[in-house]
Amino acid sequence: MKAKLLPAFLAITSIALIPEFAQSQIPQGSPKQRADRHTARPRPFPAPTGPGQFGDPLPGLTAAELADFGAGQEEFENVEDAAGGLGPIFNGVSCVSCHASGGVGGGGAVTVTRFARRVDGAFDAMELHGGTLLQQRAIAVDALENVPTEASIIAHRQSTPLFGLGLIEAIPDRDIQRNAQRPQGDGIRGRAAMVQDVVSGEMRVGRFGWKAQLSSVLAFAGDAYLNEMGITSRFFPEENAPNGDTAKLAAVDNLLDPEDEPDPLTGKGDIDAAADFMRFLAPPPTVPLSPSANAGRQVFQQLNCVACHQPVMFTGPNAIAALSQKPVALYSDLLLHDMGSLGDGIAQGAAGPRDMRTAPLWGLRVSAPYLHDGRAATLDDAIRAHDGEARNSRERYQTLSPGQRQALFDFLNSI
Repeated sequence: MKAKLLPAFLAITSIALIPEFAQSQIPQGSPKQRADRHTARPRPFPAPTGPGQFGDPLPGLTAAELADFGAGQEEFENVEDAAGGLGPIFNGVSCVSCHASGGVGGGGAVTVTRFARRVDGAFDAMELHGGTLLQQRAIAVDALENVPTEASIIAHRQSTPLFGLGLIEAIPDRDIQRNAQRPQGDGIRGRAAMVQDVVSGEMRVGRFGWKAQLSSVLAFAGDAYLNEMGITSRFFPEENAPNGDTAKLAAVDNLLDPEDEPDPLTGKGDIDAAADFMRFLAPPPTVPLSPSANAGRQVFQQLNCVACHQPVMFTGPNAIAALSQKPVALYSDLLLHDMGSLGDGIAQGAAGPRDMRTAPLWGLRVSAPYLHDGRAATLDDAIRAHDGEARNSRERYQTLSPGQRQALFDFLNSI
């Protein structure tokens, strides 16, 4: 049976909360057993009618694709427990607990913590302490992680919105690489993040995550299930040890890995169902441009924001008609850029400590607070915090009149 969605306040519990439902289900020290996981089945799902809404499926999906979208949304909203594989260390109990701003699949103001240090000028991911991601919750008190005292870098990241993820996945690698070759002026020199896709084993252009560290939707799902919920899968079969302590892991982990196994009837596991939902999720609905917003579009261009926040890209030919040769008005080049002081200090994938992927701006009106760590309460704050390759655009912004700034905000809140 599917569990009900947790109330919103449970999505922002403190790191000290150890869910009783998680602690009590598997006696510690018992023989390893198979995870008791639910199964999301395709089911009829109605095509939306009327104006588009945040969280709608893509227009033009077949009945079978809509059924997969519906099953995927059910999995996306499912609340995990220890018997089903949650933990032993984790950050959230469901996908939707961190992805709900504006609608199911949006971003979220809940932040995760990353830590690292520099040793003799070199970045150290502190793998012996469990790597850079802090899992803030655990199924047992003894497994709780902490930021090592040796860490000299501490960063926070919000959840990214997932609207239109399948369209972004369907943009050909070569088109993203071509963005890096376009002369942009202002000292802007973005680069494509080349990463190994854990699903295909191939080197692909990364496009998902704050550091463009993942290149496919299924890899994105598998990575999140492991690192945010502690659920292993065929692509990520090894549990995270609390602060790298394998003895603590052995003491509290009583489930066989991988915990998420493909259903023999469908050939899909839970990460596949979640990936279906994200792949078939429609992009944010747009708002008709008012005269002020239309003027703001011109301001956006004059500031040269378009150098990184490229208004539109296109998908390539795709076996899924709803994803084939479609415009993708994401307002991003999907490249890594040196953001100076706006970088989070963490090296990840192909990205260095100062590098950040250009965040897509579509749906910005439901994604406050802004920037990777939520430090900016307003669009004005967010723009003024831009640095590095965006410094010249920021300085032009600071010369705008109040009316020009308001027009720019009206435009950004329309896309």
